[in-house]
Order: sequence, then structure tokens, then C-alpha cells
Amino acid sequence: AGETARAQNFSLNGYGVDTNPELSKLPIINFSNIQSCGTATAVSLPCMFSKYSRADYSFEKGTSTENVLDVFGHAGLQVEWWDNNTGDKAIAARFKTRRFNDLTDPEFCATGECIDGIFLEPLKDYIASIKQDTVLVLHQIGSHGPTYYQRYPAAFERFTPACRTAEFKKCTPQEITNAYDNTIAYTDQILAQTIKMLAANEALATSLLYVSDHGESLGERGLYLHGAPYFMAPDTQTHVPMLLWMSDAFRTRFGIDESCVAEQKDKPLSHDNLFHSLLGMLDINTAERNPDLDIFASCKTNTEVAKI
Repeated sequence: AGETARAQNFSLNGYGVDTNPELSKLPIINFSNIQSCGTATAVSLPCMFSKYSRADYSFEKGTSTENVLDVFGHAGLQVEWWDNNTGDKAIAARFKTRRFNDLTDPEFCATGECIDGIFLEPLKDYIASIKQDTVLVLHQIGSHGPTYYQRYPAAFERFTPACRTAEFKKCTPQEITNAYDNTIAYTDQILAQTIKMLAANEALATSLLYVSDHGESLGERGLYLHGAPYFMAPDTQTHVPMLLWMSDAFRTRFGIDESCVAEQKDKPLSHDNLFHSLLGMLDINTAERNPDLDIFASCKTNTEVAKI
């Protein structure tokens, strides 16, 4: 689960700055036309894991209805949530959670907040320990502003000069954009390293699905950050990146025709598709899954793993 990453600044989507040098080398499917459920984490995150569409979702519905992680639990999967942000918003209330944002690691938490590299070493050990079907959510700090410069290590200040203050009035528009682009490049590195880690474990059938919760304004139309009312929110706050990687073993195990899925990479999709697609991806057959919103529905060649 990404944070504050906007699709417009992913070079995978045609952005003129090379913010995705690592992911561009990997066999991923990049979905270029994804709309978020909201413009802030408190809305988008629980909405995207819920069964409700953006039009139907409300906070009350979200908290009173089981989400896709609960469905995974009923199907017998081990579910865990790792958080380097402001918490799971009760999405993982019934599962094991781990907080990473308040650690004292000198490499990844030098500013008092942790950057997403904090996940990698524990993830390596976790992958090696997996003995049953598992869903792990990594909730990133990603590109959360206004202190973009605190979201990546010094070695990732590739685009310079970068704004190094929370007071945007002290920076030029290009400096703000450079700092933001550095956060996207660091996310690129974290995702690529995670994929390589998964691919290296041949004992497991693995996949990674990444989607951001909302986007960000970087000064367009005089707006900065995010959280604008949805009816008037600019596309920069609602157009988010999404990408999928699947190992050969995963595609075989779940009977997924990758080329069929890739045919949808530029179709208009949204957070509305996530709940149903995750269930379809893992062959969990339930009346709650709407096949019309499942991007895998027409691309599967086997029977369900679980029926609940």
C-alpha cells in the first residue's frame, strides 16, 4: 500500500524524469489509469480494502463491514500488516500488526521517522519463514509531505536541487518537484528490491501488487499536498500508480494468463477493483466478489482454492 504517490511522476507512465529505473527492468504490469477512492489516507486506505465502491463507501460502512483481509482470514490464509505510516485504520484489527515508524534504527530512522528501507531486512527473514499461504501488507510512508526530503536516504537525492524544508514558500517549484521525484525513485528501489527478494525464494509462489492510496499536488493550480474535496480534486491527487509482479510459480499455481491481465493495463480502473481483484487473484470464491470488478476474472484457467 503506497502513500502519496501520484501516477504523473512515474516514468513508467511516460514522465520525462527517470523515476523508475529499477522497476522498468523487471517483468511487471504497470496499470496507467487508476483512480483513487479518496484524496487522503483516512478515506482511501479503508475504502480500497473494503467491498464498497467509492460511490457507496462511508466511514460507518467501512468500520462495520469486514474487509478483504477478513475474507482472506476466513479462507485460511495467514494475514499480517506491517506499518511505517499512521496505522492500519482498523483494517487489520483482527490480525497481527507490526509498527516500524517509531524504531530507533540509525540507518533508516535518523530523523525520528523511518524511511521504507526499514522493511527490507525483516522482510528477508519473514519470507524465509513462510510455511503457509500468506498475505502481507506493507503500508509505506512513501512520498508523504511536506517533508519529502525526509522520505529517502541522502544517496537518493538524485534530482537536485531539492527542497529541504517543510515551508514550500522557501523553495522553488522545481526544488519541490525534485524532492518529490526523489521519493518516487526511492519507492522504485524499495519495490524492486522486494520483488527480487521474492523471486529469489524458489520454494514459494509469490507476487507483489502495489497501489498508492492517493496522489499529491505539487503547486499545480496553486495547490499543494493532498486532501482536497473529491468533487473538486485535481487529477494529480486522484490518479495513482498501480503495478503487479507475479513469479512463474505464482502464475502457474493460480492459473493466471499474464498477457490477458496486461491487456487491461491502460483501461480505466480504480480502487473499486482492488477488493474483488485480490479475491479473484487468489481464487477465493465468495458471493462478495463481483467478477465485473475483478481484473483477473477473464484471465484464469483453474478452479478456486477456497470457497466461503
